[in-house]
Amino acid sequence: MSEVSFDLDQLLREAIEATGLSDFGSDDFSEGLQVLLETYDHNGFDEDGRRHSRGRLLGLLQERLRIEHAWKTHPEVREVQIVAPMYLTGLPRTGTSALLNLLAQDPAMRPLELWEAMNPSPLPGNPPKADDPRYQVIKEFTDRMYEQNPGFEAIHHTGPDTPEECIHLLNHTFADVQFGIECLLEPYGSWFQAQDHRASYTYYADILRLLQWSRPGERFLLKSPAHLWALDILVEMFPDCSIVITHRDPVECVASYASMMEAMMSERRFDRHDLGPAVMEYLARKTEYSLACRDSLDPARILDVYYRDAVSEPLATVARIYAYFGLPLDADLEHTFADHSGSHRQGEHGTHAYRLEDYGLTEETIGERFLAYTDRFPGL
Repeated sequence: MSEVSFDLDQLLREAIEATGLSDFGSDDFSEGLQVLLETYDHNGFDEDGRRHSRGRLLGLLQERLRIEHAWKTHPEVREVQIVAPMYLTGLPRTGTSALLNLLAQDPAMRPLELWEAMNPSPLPGNPPKADDPRYQVIKEFTDRMYEQNPGFEAIHHTGPDTPEECIHLLNHTFADVQFGIECLLEPYGSWFQAQDHRASYTYYADILRLLQWSRPGERFLLKSPAHLWALDILVEMFPDCSIVITHRDPVECVASYASMMEAMMSERRFDRHDLGPAVMEYLARKTEYSLACRDSLDPARILDVYYRDAVSEPLATVARIYAYFGLPLDADLEHTFADHSGSHRQGEHGTHAYRLEDYGLTEETIGERFLAYTDRFPGL
């Protein structure tokens, strides 16, 4: 019998004791947290996996308490305006990370760095823009992660000060994709897909306001494949937002993402041939949801970008994005983008190797499941 407890009340008590704070805000987070705890408890995680999963949830709860305390201490935060954010989204493994890192070279863009994504609350007594000791904690964490799993850097490179997915902010709601593996497991997978995500995005928007208040920038540059579940909500929350959606052959997306999820499931017993179909079905449903959702949105808010174009012609892709959304792009900025593109090539952190057949899938099976998507984007 495991020594790691997934009792909800005990976890909440430990978070309170660790921080000296007791207000978690609205209780709408507890249902998702309970489902997550059940998912970690009943899906074959080994003892280290159970311990790490529980520790991560405890850390999120502690940060949620600090976030709530910051809002209570500084109520003016919720009046901060988020002006014209740019969102990058698309199926996983479609080049959003490379595009994010390139666009982040624009001084007018305000990307979310990993260290602050995991610590969005302001550090008491630390003035805005000052060095934050939490940066070093995240640096040690990422260094240790790559030491323990050296092959993962070729799949997804990150560091404490690299632009990172804003899914880390939604993590504090316990009603998001979490690390990605959770949506492939039950009961969390079915529970998540049945949710109305407005409450979690409302919370997320207020965390963005907190970050803008404490470390201001001109225009947020934000990215996550998970936003395909909430395109309408993004436009509802931020009517002046711009959304770039990246596209790639779903055969490549499914195979690459299955390999990535396998690397992230090292602490859980699973069968590769079960993982592949689960990944395919999850990504197909996400795609179908986004296609139905975007039909009701103003086309001027959304630009589609093909993975092959972003890889082969990154500078032309950036120019197209800036032209479509009416953003200024002068010669100096073009040189900045060119310098970054010239010094950061695909595969610089290693080669991500994977084979579709290892995951119990065929090109025909994926092609049939994604037919509505490939019909919509025949150039894939």
